[in-house]
Amino acid sequence: MGFNTAYDALRGTKISLGLMTPLGPELGRGEMVPPERSIELAQLAEQVGFTGVWVRDVPLAVPQGITALEKQATYLDDPFLMLGAMAAATSTIAIGTAATVLPLRHPLHVAKSALTLDRLSHGRFVLGIGSGDRPEEFEIFGKSLDDRRADIRSGWATLRAALSPDPAERDALTFPPTTAPTAQIPMIVVGSARQTVQWIARNADGWATYYRPADAQVGRLDLWNQARGETNPLLISSMGLHLTETTTRKELALGVSVGSEELIQHLHTMDSMGIDHVILNIQGRPADEVLHQISEEVMPYL
Repeated sequence: MGFNTAYDALRGTKISLGLMTPLGPELGRGEMVPPERSIELAQLAEQVGFTGVWVRDVPLAVPQGITALEKQATYLDDPFLMLGAMAAATSTIAIGTAATVLPLRHPLHVAKSALTLDRLSHGRFVLGIGSGDRPEEFEIFGKSLDDRRADIRSGWATLRAALSPDPAERDALTFPPTTAPTAQIPMIVVGSARQTVQWIARNADGWATYYRPADAQVGRLDLWNQARGETNPLLISSMGLHLTETTTRKELALGVSVGSEELIQHLHTMDSMGIDHVILNIQGRPADEVLHQISEEVMPYL
């Protein structure tokens, strides 16, 4: 049995682009991005040719930063509810979590939300899973950071059974959360999820890795290619992007500051490395401006 339409869209015949949300000046200032803005950005991303729109999962607003002065809390809406609103406001773009913190959620609750989103979006949903890394959240939820590896694996098995249309796989469930989906809902690992590359290649339908300069990424992707063997899971990269009107390239934390021509070249390099989909975390400028610029100056040359 095949995958849903989201998987096929992200794979495509050439590298595709996705948008990370929410975006706005409110992030990190103790405010929340208006949900209407995120929904409008999802609609605009679909309109200008993006293939996916993704939401973060930050369960609690724990201040992050190296020093006391730098520590900021990020307040986010529930990812599944936000994706439900995006699904209703769009018709073709894939929607996904990047990433659901599985050790802090019961896998059957996650399965119920994933199955519902897949139904609402008519097969456009992708479930991205991560392990989480904020000790305060784990303490408050009564979980242990040390158990993340095992929690991912046990939760993964439950989710795989629930999100499969295969009756034999669903037999592992005592009581299923919903009827079977019409096609397999993709499950991707975001980051490492405390797992080896070999485990990810054997068990996941895709891997979303974080941006690194191309020379540093090559070795990591060589390990991935060795691990996946003859299989061909989705390969996704998230990337911070400050799109400028200059030709000066600058490395950022988990991203780059580049002009349109340099972005085209970089995306071609990523394509040649086997990356199917790039999730852009837009920085420095209003996202709608950047989406239009990418549509006009980058997408025609991919």
